[in-house]
Amino acid sequence: MSWIEQFPGLSSLGTSERALLMMHSSTMRVAKNTVIFGPGKTPDNLLLLLEGVVRVQQLTENGREIVLYRVRAGESCFMTSACMLAFENYSAQGIAETDAQAVAIPLKVFDQLVGESADFRHFVFTAYSTRIVELFHVIEDVAFQRIDVRLAEKIIELAQGDTLVHLTHQQLAAELGTAREVISRQLSEFQRRDLIKQSRGVIEILDFAGFEQLASA
Repeated sequence: MSWIEQFPGLSSLGTSERALLMMHSSTMRVAKNTVIFGPGKTPDNLLLLLEGVVRVQQLTENGREIVLYRVRAGESCFMTSACMLAFENYSAQGIAETDAQAVAIPLKVFDQLVGESADFRHFVFTAYSTRIVELFHVIEDVAFQRIDVRLAEKIIELAQGDTLVHLTHQQLAAELGTAREVISRQLSEFQRRDLIKQSRGVIEILDFAGFEQLASA
């Protein structure tokens, strides 16, 4: 089975399109914490992730980070395809959160398939539209939702059913697009209310029910 089968949106490609992809694509492995792309860099390949997780984040002029989205196995990188379609350089940064493996489709092949294959265009623009909706949700949350509610939701999400979350205040600030000081104050308030217990780089959840009630406020 080829790597194409790992991407449901590519399953309808014809024989010649599949052959073109298999002939010209290459696989790449990157170690955890590797910066895969960054602002000002030109995208030369569309990346399709086979294994691992890649975090895409924006760095503001004042040095604040905000996580835009994550690319997981079986997904393509929206930022890369957007830049390739618009002939623009990257405006964000992509970092491997885990060891990762990806397929790289050269720009020339990408352009050819977008122009000639309706199925490939559908694959690209479906991923594009899905990420756009996610980014609108991020903007809405940052602009309008209370930080205590957002932080409670994020802690529940990151805990994944466990009682421990291994993240620094700075990393949580990047997840929520706010300042580290804001996160520190809010976590101190959560601790005062006996919702959590803090130690260096670790948050222990003491009251899941309380967090769930706050997150649904």
